[in-house]
This record gives sequence, structure tokens and C-alpha cells, in this order.
Amino acid sequence: MTLPFPLADDPEFAASEAGRLLFAGPVDFIKGVVAMPGLPPADRLEVCFAGRSNVGKSSLINALTGRKSLARASNTPGRTQEINYFALGTERYMVDLPGYGYAEAPLPVVQKWQRLLKNYLQGRQTLRRAFVLIDTRHGVKAVDEEILTMLDRAAVTFQAVLTKADKVSRAERDATIEQVRGALTKHPAAYPELVVTSAEKGDGIATLRAIIATLE
Repeated sequence: MTLPFPLADDPEFAASEAGRLLFAGPVDFIKGVVAMPGLPPADRLEVCFAGRSNVGKSSLINALTGRKSLARASNTPGRTQEINYFALGTERYMVDLPGYGYAEAPLPVVQKWQRLLKNYLQGRQTLRRAFVLIDTRHGVKAVDEEILTMLDRAAVTFQAVLTKADKVSRAERDATIEQVRGALTKHPAAYPELVVTSAEKGDGIATLRAIIATLE
């Protein structure tokens, strides 16, 4: 019996090497975008990263790129209120979406983020995949369901990436994976593979790089 949403296999050599080379090359911050007209030209394939407050998004992006402060980690929830664009050489854009799930943020600010996010997801033809980060300590929460439903409606393929896998025991990790699998079965836009990562230990980083490098 094949499990729903199996863990992604380790990449084959060619894919792994493509990922290594892509992220070893130039990675440049392009701009922070606060409204749709500010988006850079849609002249290359792009991937985006989404995740709730303190899920470890900045740490994962820094681990992928091998640069310690490319995506600024902040202890203040809601600090990233822009769509931040990074160029991976001339081949790819990597997009860091505004975090979500901030109870402290004023309602008008939250509504503005949601509008921007929705418009971006529905209106960006070059967006190939969204990576939705899920904290291995907590699994899929109600605030994650909102973004997953938004991705379904926008018909954007998304892949769940578990973060901070080193912070839990093997049994806890396995329980979270089962919970995530159950949650994803309700979402038609979910890509049928999970990636388990640890920015601190480097787990899953080569796999994620290879996925990004080989998307078409």
C-alpha cells in the first residue's frame, strides 16, 4: 500500500547537483513588494514560501542559500509585511511571502496582507509551486488551513515542508507527519510528497534545492 503524501526521496545525483549549483550561484534580494503593480517582470519561473509566525521560514531560506542573513529572522511577529523577491541567478525567483497567523496584528493590516496574498497567488502566471512550512512541533493548525484553502482556490500547487524536525523526538515527528497527511487529503492543490527539514542540522536542504532547481 502506498502512503498518501510519502516523504520525498533523496534526490538523484543530477538533480542534487542542479540544486547545489543553483544555490551556490548568485542569490540577490531584488525588492520588497507591497502592491501588485510593484511585482518584478514575470520573466522566469518562481517559487514562494509561506508560513505562519515563527515557523522558521527565514532560517530555512538562509539554510537553502547558505547565507546567514539573506532573509532577516525576527522575533517580532508580523515584521515581514512585504512580498520579498530574491533572484537565484537568472533562472528563478524565490519569493518570501508575508507571514500569517499574527493575533497581535491590527485587523486592517491583516486584511491588507490577505488581499495582497490572494491577488499574488491568483495573478502570478510564472508561480510554479508554493512551499507551505509546517512546524514539526505543532502540525497543521487552523491558520494554516486558511492559506491551504486559498492555494486550492487559486489552483496553485503547494508542497508541505516540515520545519524544525530536530526539535522533536522520532515518535513526535512521526505523529506530526500523520497529522499533516490527514490534513492534506482535503486539499486538491497539495503536491503528493512531504519534505522534512531542519535548518539547523541541514536535513532536507539538498532535497528542497533539487526540487526548486528541477521544476519546469
